[in-house]
Amino acid sequence: MKASLTEALGIEHPIIQGGMVWSAGAKLAAAVSEAGGLGLIGAGSMDSELLRDQIRKARRLTSKPVGVNLPLLYRHAEDNLKVILDEKVNIVFTSAGSPKKTTPVLKKGGATVFHVVATPTLALKCASAGVDGVVAEGFEAGGHNGHAELTTMVLLPQVKHALKNLDLFVVAAGGIASGAQMAAAMALGADGVQVGTRFAATVESSGHPAYKKALLEAGPTSTHLVIKKGIPVRLLENDFRRRIEEAEANGATRELLVEMLGAGRERLGMFEGDVHNGELEAGQVAGMINELRPAAEVVEELIKGFAKVVSEISSTKTLK
Repeated sequence: MKASLTEALGIEHPIIQGGMVWSAGAKLAAAVSEAGGLGLIGAGSMDSELLRDQIRKARRLTSKPVGVNLPLLYRHAEDNLKVILDEKVNIVFTSAGSPKKTTPVLKKGGATVFHVVATPTLALKCASAGVDGVVAEGFEAGGHNGHAELTTMVLLPQVKHALKNLDLFVVAAGGIASGAQMAAAMALGADGVQVGTRFAATVESSGHPAYKKALLEAGPTSTHLVIKKGIPVRLLENDFRRRIEEAEANGATRELLVEMLGAGRERLGMFEGDVHNGELEAGQVAGMINELRPAAEVVEELIKGFAKVVSEISSTKTLK
């Protein structure tokens, strides 16, 4: 019998913190791991020197497992891969690229490997690449998305069906910020959940206070997926996003849109706090978040909310 996700990762709760750029540093990852989940350091906003420093800092803050999220198309990906191997990181979540070449290298180094997917077809390709599990991330998720517009509730069961004869873990992501949403994902067959935006709005997140404030002030329709021609990304409404949307409406080329996005736009908004001209990544669940909380309280709230919903459903009379 396959081990549970918690057993495989050495954690207490099947809750994985997303490796959000400019928010998921050592402090947040360690706090989530200390609370019984799995914290991930987001390598997508780090060069190799900073990543090494953050891995070592996280290990000083907690003795519990901490992983790394590695976007494979990131310009520092190759150097960061070397750091991950040097530091003997044993849990790695890869994304944004093909895991075909990277997975065997990580596995040889002793790591458990998951890859983020947006379609069942990609999940099968990851299985053939040798991953231990996939993260089925729906259209609701913040940050960079795939071109497919499958929502989590639709994507997850299809990924489970595609992998039904394979011994892989499936983690649900996108649109999860409460225990009830976690329960819904588990009811559809998820082995665990990955939570991003809710952890971006925590005390330990390395995001700028102005970015966190924007997350708390977001409404139900404050996020949109833009730059669909090139690098789809879900952003909060601000001046920068409006300029992107106007350019798209006027027929801007993929090259122009990518140029407008720019190399430093994420840092400008989420780390430096320019909430007008920077990129503010957020999932649709931002509209549900109205309070800045410590990461440990978020984990506790998810677990208690999950248990409450499961209990309520169990006590409900069978439908006739």
